[in-house]
Amino acid sequence: MVLQLRYQRVCVEAWAYTLPEEIVSTEQIELRLTPLYDRLKLPLGRLELMTGIRERRFFPTDERPSRISALTGRQALQQASISPSMIGTLIHGSVCRDCLEPATACAVHQQLGLPEDCAIYDVSNACLGLLNGIVQAANMIELGQIKAALVVGTENGRPLVESTIAALNADQSLDRKQIKTAFASLTIGAGSAAVVLVDRSLSRFGHRLLGGAMLARTDHCDLCRGNHVAGSPDGALLMETDSEALLREGIAAATSAFRGFLDTLSWRREEINRTFCHQVGKAHHRLLFDSLGLEPTIDFATYPTLGNTGAVALPMTVARGVEQVPPSTGDRVALLGIGSGINVVMLGLDW
Repeated sequence: MVLQLRYQRVCVEAWAYTLPEEIVSTEQIELRLTPLYDRLKLPLGRLELMTGIRERRFFPTDERPSRISALTGRQALQQASISPSMIGTLIHGSVCRDCLEPATACAVHQQLGLPEDCAIYDVSNACLGLLNGIVQAANMIELGQIKAALVVGTENGRPLVESTIAALNADQSLDRKQIKTAFASLTIGAGSAAVVLVDRSLSRFGHRLLGGAMLARTDHCDLCRGNHVAGSPDGALLMETDSEALLREGIAAATSAFRGFLDTLSWRREEINRTFCHQVGKAHHRLLFDSLGLEPTIDFATYPTLGNTGAVALPMTVARGVEQVPPSTGDRVALLGIGSGINVVMLGLDW
């Protein structure tokens, strides 16, 4: 069973993204791991071979997510030709935030000059925060509470990657089996994405959000866990991931959710024209499409050059995909989100 979502009044008016300028190749990361690789006799090129990720980008360590989110949000509002005064809710959905309190959405709200009667808050749900924000904003529009919403977020994987490299090189007791739980952390990148949703009466383009499905499989909530290291003087951030189990259980959850997604929208899989997915790596991409019975040719992927950018991965991929190859009028577009927890959010658009 899935939670079914259906909308009549909601359109997605704009997708926007911001990329960091600094590019870091997978080879550069592996070279920094030379002490570990030499000790365990690991071949260079292993990480890219396993993941298909050639490079990723990073913001500076001290960059505030709110500043980049405000830049991306402003870009989205301009693309949508929506005045800031019309935004009825602002949701900041990334894992990264300025601080624990107040909500990062507060700083974005201030920088964008949004109105006082705008509901603002953060949403955190691993790699699905922005998709959850889209659902919440769509619900408010469907209920007639607001006419327009902005969902935005910014992720910066640099602190996690830096901490992981340092930890792997420092611990001389690690063996080949033990380092497996850290390798997913080395695929993380950075980026920012924003989405503008509006009531159908305001839409210039008519890209309708029809609805979708949500599913939770929390029996597997321990397969990927990230946190600051207790007692660490520099607040080191580390993540442990059982990549093989997470891949297996995530695909199983996605397969179940996809059946409910098709049923909710009365779609057949062969009627889907374009897909955009959460970006993990080539193994996940290949197995997902095999399991869902979809043709990989209809998908647009960014993981080879951006890596896994957390909650902004899917919306940023949409923004880049529709920019490079715009869908045709009437195309059925599926957004297929899977996040640790395990949670699944799948949304369908009539372009």
